[in-house]
Amino acid sequence: MFDKLFSWGKKKAEDPAIPFGRYSDNNKTVAKVDRWTEADNLFKKQQYPESLEAFFDYLRDEAEQNVMLERNGTEGRFHLYQGSKIVRGEFNNERVVAEVTLARMGQPSVPVMRRLLEMNFNLYYSRYALDSDRLCMRFDSNIKSANPNKLYYGLKELAIKADKLDDLLVQEFTSLQSIDSDHVAEIPDSEKEIRYDYFTKWVQETIDYAASLDADKFSGAISYLLLTLAFRIDYMIGPEGKLQLDLEKVIDIYFKKDEKQTTERNQAMIEAYRKLITRPKEEVFPCLFRSKHTFSIVAPQNHKAVIDAINAAAGNMIWYRDNQYPMIANTIIEYGFSFCQYSYSLPKPLTDLFRLFMQINHADYFAAMGFASQYYDKASNEFEVDAIRERIEDIVAVWKNKFTKLEFKVSNLRYDNLVNFNTTFTAEVTALNFD
Repeated sequence: MFDKLFSWGKKKAEDPAIPFGRYSDNNKTVAKVDRWTEADNLFKKQQYPESLEAFFDYLRDEAEQNVMLERNGTEGRFHLYQGSKIVRGEFNNERVVAEVTLARMGQPSVPVMRRLLEMNFNLYYSRYALDSDRLCMRFDSNIKSANPNKLYYGLKELAIKADKLDDLLVQEFTSLQSIDSDHVAEIPDSEKEIRYDYFTKWVQETIDYAASLDADKFSGAISYLLLTLAFRIDYMIGPEGKLQLDLEKVIDIYFKKDEKQTTERNQAMIEAYRKLITRPKEEVFPCLFRSKHTFSIVAPQNHKAVIDAINAAAGNMIWYRDNQYPMIANTIIEYGFSFCQYSYSLPKPLTDLFRLFMQINHADYFAAMGFASQYYDKASNEFEVDAIRERIEDIVAVWKNKFTKLEFKVSNLRYDNLVNFNTTFTAEVTALNFD
């Protein structure tokens, strides 16, 4: 007690600065939101350079260092990061122009150009272009129509489409070569080994456990196991490029609207997972890297969508909890929260609470990754109650200025077992007020 009051104990070890999950731009402070309003007001006053400066300041995430702007009077240059791509642009008193380099095409390729022509029809603000041997995407606008809304959605389309397409095009067409990705930060091989080991471990364990269950009677539980696994891999392992696309295809197997029964969908997902873990490290490692982002690839949702997802999972969990299937029960609870993390651009307090949830439920992975913070010991079923409460209170305190009614009642948490903890933790998440 005295150690805690007077800081006599050892200094708390810091966790490594490893990001998890997809980037969410639903994390703006009050000051950043004010900059958007300022950009809009300046645009209406026809003070275009000043409006652009405020707009790019709104986009800038200081933690990511994702946006750079150089302005000289009515002219300026900017660049922003989105995964493996950089959007570069400039503006003057007449136009705003932005461009992304996708790949190098050494020789003209009819199949490539045909593919891009087809994809052009799905673009609203940008277009594909060929500049000498550079395959590009471009966006431009007259300065008088470049209001903050148009700029935001135009640059977002440009950045997200380019980030997703570059790797896929290079892998599909041999005539294309990767280019302009030197800014991507490599992950140490030791960390890649851990990510790869847990990727294959989680998949194999889930497939094996699903095989031990009756495929018909437990079809719903097996679906939860397989889908939660995909969301966990997306968040914890952080695949990019081809591996990310293939993981998304596994999820699409279940949610695709067709006549297939649940058991058929489950079997198709299992077969897809089996193919994924047959890939050698040499194919998986290039899909593991760290990058900066400016835009979220998913949209924000009202907190009611989060509440509905978590409550639906909680209701479906009860039978498994009461009939002594704690692993399935915990997985279903994880599904409700992880579905939201995967599908929506969540406010930062929610993403921080989700990370704490995952650190408690998958403590071995975080320990392997070098995290000193320990919140739960599975072997002894012991929770670090003070550490959990302190972390929750810190998260709430940081965002209280923006979400003035934000309150998490830590006194409602139960620590007798993991199922009850997860149930009470996610129940408190649904009770949060983000007004």
